[in-house]
Amino acid sequence: MLFNSHLFIFIYLPLVLGIFFWLGAMRPLYAAGWLFAASLFFYGWWNAAYVGLLLASIAFNYSLGAWIARALSGDQNARAKSLLIFALAANLLLLCYYKYANFFLTAAGGDKLGDIILPLGISFFTFTQIAFLVDTYQGKVKEYNFVHYGLFVTYFPHLIAGPVLHHKEMMPQFAQAGTYRWNWENIAVGLTIFFIGLFKKVVLADGIGQYVAPIFNAPAAGITPGFVEAWCGALAYALQLYFDFSGYSDMAIGLSRLFGVTLPLNFHSPYKATSIIEFWRCWHMTLSRFLRDYLYIPLGGNRHGKLRRHLNLMATMLLGGLWHGAGWTFVVWGGLHGVYLVINNAWQGLRIRLGHDLARSTRAGRLAGGLLTFVAVTFAWVFFRAADMKTALLLAQSMLGINGFVLPDFWLPKWGAFGQWLAARGVVFGDTHSLVGGGVINWIWISLLIVWLAPNTQQIMLRFKPALDIPAHTAAPHRLLWQPSLVAAALIAGLGLVAIFNLQQQSEFLYFQF
Repeated sequence: MLFNSHLFIFIYLPLVLGIFFWLGAMRPLYAAGWLFAASLFFYGWWNAAYVGLLLASIAFNYSLGAWIARALSGDQNARAKSLLIFALAANLLLLCYYKYANFFLTAAGGDKLGDIILPLGISFFTFTQIAFLVDTYQGKVKEYNFVHYGLFVTYFPHLIAGPVLHHKEMMPQFAQAGTYRWNWENIAVGLTIFFIGLFKKVVLADGIGQYVAPIFNAPAAGITPGFVEAWCGALAYALQLYFDFSGYSDMAIGLSRLFGVTLPLNFHSPYKATSIIEFWRCWHMTLSRFLRDYLYIPLGGNRHGKLRRHLNLMATMLLGGLWHGAGWTFVVWGGLHGVYLVINNAWQGLRIRLGHDLARSTRAGRLAGGLLTFVAVTFAWVFFRAADMKTALLLAQSMLGINGFVLPDFWLPKWGAFGQWLAARGVVFGDTHSLVGGGVINWIWISLLIVWLAPNTQQIMLRFKPALDIPAHTAAPHRLLWQPSLVAAALIAGLGLVAIFNLQQQSEFLYFQF
């Protein structure tokens, strides 16, 4: 079931929400149990066969977490550590079987096990439970209620594509009586954020997304895109993914707020970042937090010298790339970001040695850093999106100008004397195989203006604390801050109606495949 579907918006959500608050008025535990069951139904709508797998994973990890806590309370630290290692190994083996078994077998020259259907959201609910186990071992988990734990794992706003949740930030909210009472502010804030996200997904992401596949599929059809076509494809995909993931993140936060629960922020205008380090603080923020806390720091972080720090960064990003998908393209994408981070950290170290204040930079420096970061991220997205390495390398070569620079021939008459002047000086206008048109160009420049100049959702909703862990420096012009009013309601209703009228062709969120 998709958030961007009539079934979800007009049947599932009102029914689940209404019964949740009805039961909450009688006994909060009933409401929590209902939301747990409704979340399982939401998951089972995709493939009921995997509900059993999800429940088995929940029961296993809840039991192991309780045993670890019991061992720690009895000063059996060695036993607790053994239980933790066993539980982590079991989770990773399950994830590896479904997601990586065939990849590793074929990489080693063996045969596939057959077609293994990847359970939806397995990476997210596995990582969520790994965090729970480690937090339990570290003494951070204080509550062991099976209904609340099951809801924590399956909670439908986050289940399929994140954010990756921490037990300590969610369980106190499920335990509060106020969560189960109808609250008009939560309803208004939640619906506002949900409809902003729905508009991003249905209108912006799906709108520009129609131009992506023809360019990325061209190499398989024997067509070699040139410089302009390759960059148009890469930019279109970068913007599609941006609005798709931003839209999902908003919708998840908005839906959760309807139920009185605040999710952690997962997306914070990453294309405004002025460095790759800042980019990873703003893109899939909870995954970055997970990789930092449970992989980079345990590997040693920056505690053992610069070389070890750089190796730890590379290892973290390579594994982060592999987390996104079982393919060499994802490994290369993660490796590129690892290299970017190593270079960025080395550059910051050089600036510190030169006496520069990293907290202060010129406007020109920020613009240059932002442009370089965006170009580097967009280039890496080609490997993230391409179906195979051959396609990715061909498009990358085109983006570097190796496969020629040809402007679309229909631009020549449009540019008039300027076009003739360029042609007379050797600029080639030719056939671009209908891969580039006015549509994609307009989508790109308009989308970039929105990305770079418009405030994001949490800035607009800042007065109402829409998410956990909003960066301290977050701000927006006073006139753009949302507040309940007839004008605000009319604007959001307009966004919602435009999105709903465009739901005829539903598309999955891009992060569903991870």
